[in-house]
Amino acid sequence: MRSLRFAHQVLALQIVVVMLVAGSGFALAAWLMRDELTVQYGERAVSVARALAADPSVAVAAALDDPAHLIQPRAEAVRAATGALFVVVTDRRGIRLSHPRTELIGRRVSTDPSGPLSGRDVVTVEQGTLGLSARGKVPLRTPDGRIVGEVSVGFAVQQIHVRVGRVLVLAALFTGAALLLGVAGSAAIGHRLRRQTLGLEPSELGELISQREAVLHGIGEGVLAVDADGRVTVCNAEAVRLLGLGEESPEVLGRPFRDLPLPPRLQAALGGADEAASQLVVADDRVLVVGRRQVRREGRELGTVLTLRDRTDLEKLTRELHAERDLLDALRAQRHEHANRLHTVAGLLQLGHHEQAADYLHMLTVEPLAAVPGAAGDVITDPYLLAFLAAKAAVAAERGIRFIVAPGSWAPGEIVSPLDVTTVVGNLVDNALEAAQEGPDRPAHVEVELLRDGADLHVTVTDSGEGVPPELADAVFEDGFTTKTGDRPRGLGLALARQVARARGGDIVLGHGAVVTVGETERAGAARPSEPPGRTPRSERDGTMFLARLPGVLS
Repeated sequence: MRSLRFAHQVLALQIVVVMLVAGSGFALAAWLMRDELTVQYGERAVSVARALAADPSVAVAAALDDPAHLIQPRAEAVRAATGALFVVVTDRRGIRLSHPRTELIGRRVSTDPSGPLSGRDVVTVEQGTLGLSARGKVPLRTPDGRIVGEVSVGFAVQQIHVRVGRVLVLAALFTGAALLLGVAGSAAIGHRLRRQTLGLEPSELGELISQREAVLHGIGEGVLAVDADGRVTVCNAEAVRLLGLGEESPEVLGRPFRDLPLPPRLQAALGGADEAASQLVVADDRVLVVGRRQVRREGRELGTVLTLRDRTDLEKLTRELHAERDLLDALRAQRHEHANRLHTVAGLLQLGHHEQAADYLHMLTVEPLAAVPGAAGDVITDPYLLAFLAAKAAVAAERGIRFIVAPGSWAPGEIVSPLDVTTVVGNLVDNALEAAQEGPDRPAHVEVELLRDGADLHVTVTDSGEGVPPELADAVFEDGFTTKTGDRPRGLGLALARQVARARGGDIVLGHGAVVTVGETERAGAARPSEPPGRTPRSERDGTMFLARLPGVLS
């Protein structure tokens, strides 16, 4: 047999409790009422007896054994007037001088008369010749104070029961109404309980909690869930680690998600109404893949769940792969160009033009970066950076954009962190190429200035695009922010570049004009301690200018 559901068990238990409480209260009220009525009837009997005993003629008649038979009519008149069961007057010996049953007159009373005959009032419930009754007995005194008998008045207990029954009928009605109200309240509580537990049994809830704890703390993904009111209900340890909430927000559960230091994209995802496909989000120093799901049950909106997967290492590998691919493209182009140049030298030698061959070789030696306008001599000596710039120059040429290394550039030495450098410079250059290509100026151009300051590298990238409004100077670095339209995801490159720069202790800012300060960066046009003397300051340009400082990347 299938056991009752928990809500039904609770309802049945509450009904039983209400019935027990109501029944106990009813029984207690009946007992107290019966006892109170018995006391009241006893006091009433004493009052009636005292009133009759106060009649001097009755006391005188009792003292003379009532020769005129005065007492019997007086007692019956009182009995009829008060509705008593009996009114009995006795003499000093306890012999009845009056009784509702005349045949019992002259006989001794059936109950002990010693109390009133000794001068005390007595209230008691006793069984007499007329049945069980609540009776009061008082002494009968002559005017001079002598006790000459007793007056006993009794009310039938049946009268008490009738009075109690009438009152209990009304009490039963109120008790029944209270019982019905309690049952209705129990049913309402059971219904609310079913709604709050979504119809699940306690055993099922216990299993769900165990499964949830096992899943939340056993998977390698972060899980962040909020309810329909926007309060955090689930946040496993992996989510705390990925979002960096351990120190900043030790008490995450129960807080509104808008109070948490979350990236704008995550705030928007939690506050959105539609499910979204996986998207890349930069949070602190990590790149996360975020998935969003709306939770609904039986048509009710229960909240939103975000799954967070760490893609930082994968993103680093992807950036490294892109850098290697750019280098490979540059090396392939250089190999092709070197083959052409060697063929030219071989042809000149075969034709006997030795001087022309020597001049051509000298030109190749002093201009190793003819493909990158502006880079010559010992301005840039790192082969990795040279190849990277050559690859970007090739990409720019394909788009019809003039790519220039600023004449004032000076960054000798070797790059010790090529991945970070290419990530920052590459994202800035790619952003500049898109801006220049979409800008109104033709021919479009992008200029890169590289300056060495000890072991630090200062990078300035300008383009001929329309530029960025000053009020968006900080917004362009936010994850997901973009001024462009299209189907592919945007708004990640600049955020990622700034993240890498700040991770090394540097920064990237959006500049306007020729004088910009970036952390410890001096004026863009000012001479630095390691710069060669005689440089001319940069001129103010239209378009967009990004300035970056990368500490400790040069040897």
